This record gives sequence, C-alpha cells and structure tokens, in this order.
Amino acid sequence: MSGSRALIKALEREGVDVVFGIPGGAIMPVYDELLNSDIRHVLARHEQSAAHMADGYARASGRVGVCMATSGPGATNLVTGVATAYMDSTPLVAITGQVPTSMMARDAFQEIDAVGIYTHVTKYSFQLLRPSEVPYVTKAAFFLASTGRTGPVHIDMPKDVQTGEAEMSFPDRVDIRGYRPYVPPDPAAVARALDLLLESERPIILAGGGVIKSGAHDYLLQLAESALIPVATTLMGKGAIPEDHPLSLGPVGMHGTVQANKLVNEADLVLAIGVRFSDRTTMEVRGFAPDATIVHFDVDPTEVGKNVKAHHAVTGDLKASIGLLLRMFQERARAGSWGAWRRRVEEVASQWRDAIVGVKSEFSPPHILRAMREILPPDSVVTTEVGQNQMWAELYFKVLRPRTFITSGGLGTMGFGFPAAIGAKAARPDVPVVDVAGDGSFMMTMNSLATSIDEKLPVVVVVLNNSSLGMVAQWQRLFYNRRYAATIFGANPDFVRLAESFGAEGVRVYSMDEFRNAFRTAIRSDVTTVIDVPIHPEEDVFPFVGPGRTLNEMLLGDGRE
Repeated sequence: MSGSRALIKALEREGVDVVFGIPGGAIMPVYDELLNSDIRHVLARHEQSAAHMADGYARASGRVGVCMATSGPGATNLVTGVATAYMDSTPLVAITGQVPTSMMARDAFQEIDAVGIYTHVTKYSFQLLRPSEVPYVTKAAFFLASTGRTGPVHIDMPKDVQTGEAEMSFPDRVDIRGYRPYVPPDPAAVARALDLLLESERPIILAGGGVIKSGAHDYLLQLAESALIPVATTLMGKGAIPEDHPLSLGPVGMHGTVQANKLVNEADLVLAIGVRFSDRTTMEVRGFAPDATIVHFDVDPTEVGKNVKAHHAVTGDLKASIGLLLRMFQERARAGSWGAWRRRVEEVASQWRDAIVGVKSEFSPPHILRAMREILPPDSVVTTEVGQNQMWAELYFKVLRPRTFITSGGLGTMGFGFPAAIGAKAARPDVPVVDVAGDGSFMMTMNSLATSIDEKLPVVVVVLNNSSLGMVAQWQRLFYNRRYAATIFGANPDFVRLAESFGAEGVRVYSMDEFRNAFRTAIRSDVTTVIDVPIHPEEDVFPFVGPGRTLNEMLLGDGRE
C-alpha cells in the first residue's frame, strides 16, 4: 500500500468526513488518493483560510479538524491558522506536503523547514521518513490533538513517502512515552477547594474555554445553581453558561460587562475553571480580584500560577474535577449561605444587565447584535472577526449554548471569522451560521466567498462597516490625540456588488427595520449573504478598560468612568 493510500485510510479510520485545503505539487499523490475516498474536500482559496475552516469545524463539532496544504508557501500560509488554533487549544491535524527526502536540505523548489516552523505552534510536529510510519503517526496525531489540553498537531509528508509502498499495520491505539493526557482529580485537593469555597463570603465563578472543551458546562451550571454563585466568563468561555441565565454576569476583561468587572473585584474567592488568566481578562494583574482567594481548576498544570498566583489548585481532567466538586458540595451544602452577597450581586447586575453604553444612535452595533439574538434560534453558530466587531459581539450578543460562539481569543487573528463560519457550517449544516465582521477584517479573507458558493456552505456575513481599522482607530482617538496613522480606508469595495460577483447575495441596510428584514431572509437563504451595515466611523466600543488599567477603571463612553 502506498503512503498516500495509507494516510487516507488512516483518516477514514479516525472518522474524518471533511478536509479543508489547497493542493500543490508536493502533495498531489495524497489529493489523487482522496478521489477514491468518501472524505469530502473543501477547496479553500488561501491556506490560512483552510486552517480557519478546520478550526471552525472543530469548535462547532467537538471533533478534530483537518487541513492540508502543499510544501513551501502552502505550509507557511497555513501557519497563521494553525497558530490561531494553538492559542485557543483547538484540536486540529495539519498535513503538509514536502519535497522528496532525497531533495531535503538542498533548498529545493518550495522546500521549507516545516517541522522547525510548526514545532512552536503545535503540540507536536511529525515528519514522516518512511511510508510504513504513516498509520502510527496519523493515529498518534489524532490522539495528541484530541486529548489532554487539546491543540493542533502537524504531519509533514515528503513526496516519496506519499508514493512509496510498504506493508501497513494500522494500530487501534497508541502509547506515547511520557504522555498521560487523562489525570483524575485528587479528591483531597477538590475537598480543600470546597472548604475554601464554603469559608468564603463573596464567591464568584470565572469560567473559561476549558469548560466548553472538556464538556464540563452541565456540571458548572448545576454547581452554580446549587450554590447560587454568580458566573462570569472569559471571552473564550462565552457559552459555558447560558448568558440569559440569572446567575450569568457575562464576560470579564478589557471589554467585559460592568457587572462582571465590578463583582470580580469585589469577590473574596474566585473559583477559576478552565481559564488561563490572559492579560485581556485580568488587565493590570496586580489589580485583579485583589482581595480574593484564587482557586484554580485546570487540565494543564503549566497554567497554574503562570499569570495569576493561585492560592489553591486542582489539576486534572476538568469534567471529572467539577463533577466531583459538585457532588461534594451537594453533600455538604449550607442552606441560606451568601445571602448578603447575592443581594449585592443582584443590585449590580440589575442595574447593568440590559444597559447599552456609549452608542451614537439607535442604529448601532449593540442594537444590531441584540436584534440578531432575538432572531436567531438558540443553537445557531456565531463567529466573529477580530477588532471592534468582536468586542461588540462579546458584550452584546448573549450566547445560549456551548460551541455556538467561535472567535480568535488568543492570537486575535483578523480574517478568522468568515472561513471559520464556513467550517462551522460544514460541521453544523442544520443551523444558521453567522459571521460578525468588520470591513477591515472581512477584506482579509473575503475570497472565501468563492468557497462558500462552490461548496454550497451558505453563511451570513454581517459587515459592521466603518471604512476603517476600527479598533486601532478607537485607540488612536482615546490615546493618540486622534492621530489616525494608517487606519482610515480611502476606498472600500462595494460589498453588495462584491458578493454578487461571487454568486452570493448582497444587501445594504440603513435602519434597524431594514436590518431585521434582511437578516431574517439571509438566515433562510441557500446561498451566502453579505449584509453591509454602514455605521458611524467614530462609533466606539464601551465599556472599555484601557491598557495598564485595572478592571475597576472602566470607561463607559460619554466621559463616564
């Protein structure tokens, strides 16, 4: 059996049903073998977008996403998407072609040290040197990607390994020396965490993306409801608890809600679950929850104490850990605890829960996001680009189900949202998929319109169009005396005609009624729709905590702090 056939067979054995990629000279034998398989191939128009599509597929489905590219520029173009997945712990297998082993290290045409590049943005980077290695390495790649703290794994496959023949043996499992992804929680450590929780007077839960990835969201909700503890989230944790739940405070951080930022800093215990305490969450770290005992639950022990000192930590499988904490709490629950704290939480939350701050008109992004929530079914998937659009979505689009909000939280990759939406649609063809975009971000990967039309993967793109790089421009208004260095676009394309030129629908709206009508039509359409929403060029995102400030130092717009 050839190496190429073995790779496709190994992918089939892993249950892969779709691969996102672009062929090239160094991976043609694999693509030729794909024609003999039922695996669907989605042809991207840039390798970065192929990786984002696989990322969106993985996050929406909970399965491993697969992307593929040729050697050289194909492999390097793929890197940004793989790095995006790495920063957000998305399970991904990225396969790149390579020049034949006899030509390696000779600066051959389209040769690049892919393993050297990918090592820094993956859990592991394999380079195959013999066809017989294909079954084991593919099995190992999927095992690594999908277990422990999930993340991308890379396979580099020289062309002669693809064409070479060997006897193949496909393992049912692999044992990787030193890699033990499942670590059960230490009951004593969980019991100590519960002691600290019960001793506290003002506890709060901070839920991160790890809650969603581990499937611990049901236990989290039961714990919050059993104890009546308020729950704030990180950006990546949106969806860990339904954001219309009375105990939900929304996200914490630079563009967190007023109630979440205020109450986290009033808490005397933060039960942090599956979070990595990024700088966008904590802001000035010395001012983050200054009076609180930090109890940190995480699958990855290297995250404990990395950014915020934990007074107590529980490391190991997150779902098992929170399940055990819930059972212990239910056995020892104190009736009537934390009454004064609950009254304080409700006092703050009721004041700010439905507030919209800092907008210039009734036709503004926060109102657009609220209207989207009203119209979309609860299990619809929303992706975002990066910039102001992402922050408006973080603040004003309430997420009701896990795995229905997909954004680039760690790397902050502009151009992520649209191809990620296409990947999510491939995973969830049964629900509407919407990309919340800015014009600057959308223009980075808008050639994916061709993919969405060709592959019949209809999504909706809502372009909040301010003809600028809006987030950078906002910072220039606030911190650089309105000196707009390279952020104002001289000319944007006509997004309506652009969409139509690809065979998509395009519509421009100027009022909330027009938006609601266009959006209702778009989510029922069989083709991708781009809704161009011209907004005020100086519309800013508030609340906003400036760099170097603490969560208590929020700007609310119109001069308020």
